[in-house]
Amino acid sequence: MQTQAYRQLDRDHHLHPFTDFKALAEEGSRIVTHAEGVYIHDSEGHRILDAMAGLWCVNLGYGREELVEAATAQLRELPYYNNFFKSTHPPAVKLAEALCRLAPAHMNRVFFTGSGSEANDTVLRMVRRFWALEGKPDKQWIIARENAYHGSTVAGLSLGGMAPMHGQGGPLVPKITHVRQPYWFGEGRPAGQDPGTFGRECAAALEAKILELGEENVAAFIAEPVQGAGGAIIPPESYWPAVKEVLARYDILLVMDEVICGFGRLGEWFGSMHYDLAPDLMPIAKGLSSGYLPIGGVLVGDRVAETLIERGGEFFHGFTYSGHPVCAAVALKNLELMQAEGVVERVRNDIGPYLAERWATLAEHPLVGEVRSLGLIGALELVDPDTGGRFDKSLGAGTLCRDICFELGLVMRSVGDTMIISPPLVISRAEIDELVSLARQALDDTERRLVARKQAAESPSREESRS
Repeated sequence: MQTQAYRQLDRDHHLHPFTDFKALAEEGSRIVTHAEGVYIHDSEGHRILDAMAGLWCVNLGYGREELVEAATAQLRELPYYNNFFKSTHPPAVKLAEALCRLAPAHMNRVFFTGSGSEANDTVLRMVRRFWALEGKPDKQWIIARENAYHGSTVAGLSLGGMAPMHGQGGPLVPKITHVRQPYWFGEGRPAGQDPGTFGRECAAALEAKILELGEENVAAFIAEPVQGAGGAIIPPESYWPAVKEVLARYDILLVMDEVICGFGRLGEWFGSMHYDLAPDLMPIAKGLSSGYLPIGGVLVGDRVAETLIERGGEFFHGFTYSGHPVCAAVALKNLELMQAEGVVERVRNDIGPYLAERWATLAEHPLVGEVRSLGLIGALELVDPDTGGRFDKSLGAGTLCRDICFELGLVMRSVGDTMIISPPLVISRAEIDELVSLARQALDDTERRLVARKQAAESPSREESRS
């Protein structure tokens, strides 16, 4: 009765993000009641291994009392004050210093926000303000990538390259354009091209767009180190070195969206470090607080920061909850725990390689066309065993597999027919074994049910041919 009561209240009053409202109302919500470690529990008594760390964010896992205590202590001391009007408070100051110690050496300032979407709104404002102060007001175009995700505010969805979001979000922010994404499998593993050649070709597309628009008009290139919500797209090894060469030829800012990859996901504090990049701006959020409280920001390189400080005057931008003291206190404790426990090093040297080894065994399954992983992020590409290509969209292979995962006790997300994982960074080897075993069971069940769906879809045409 408790589950049904919550579902009814949810149906009557709650509009969920990224949801088909009608379909959810018909099916009913899953009521998540509590969690510990890498597991969530629902109101019907199921324990579910959360291989998505919430939404890419619960890096230290659920139930960390140290983070609860940090929030409680700060709530008692100073529950809220803003950072406007020449004011600040110790948690914001300490967190800013801690972040700049972890960031690349040329990044020594941070602007706080409440989320990754707000961080990318800030990037848009900051990039264009920078070039205006530099005496180059025409440098307004921002180049992003197709199928990239940079948030769901108007600025965030404009920077992102997801066509369904663009279809609902117009009019978009002007002077933002998109170039080819480095998704070798998604582009059908182009004939005659190995991944290395493909990666360099995608980097060449960026240069072609710069030349088309004119270097004097291009402000920045924004990209995720690994495209997360787009399908855990790990670029070919040739891609980022080639992009680095392109950007070195032109006076264009590099924005690395670290909202997903930051704070240990790829085995470094930031994904740009894994790829040896020196971004001018880095939006951050999610793992900054392990998702315990909402907080984000933009790490700002010295070149941009010095111009904003020395020439800028007042920057007319900010949020009520920028650097919220309780959120900042929890984020600071989260970073302290990650350092004390060697979480990032463990991802790089132990648990990341172990996941890669175990995850790769799923390539043997007839439903899997490609397996990929880096650090603690991974993907499976579902394919039709009969053709080796994608399933007909009407079969809903990815959604079916996702739902079966839940039935079996596993959270694995679907992006079309790409299945993705991003487990908490504290996951154990035994829990990875469990994750892979459940994923294999889900693939088996998905294959059986897809065969049934295909037969059902074909049966009417057979009857018609007989008649």
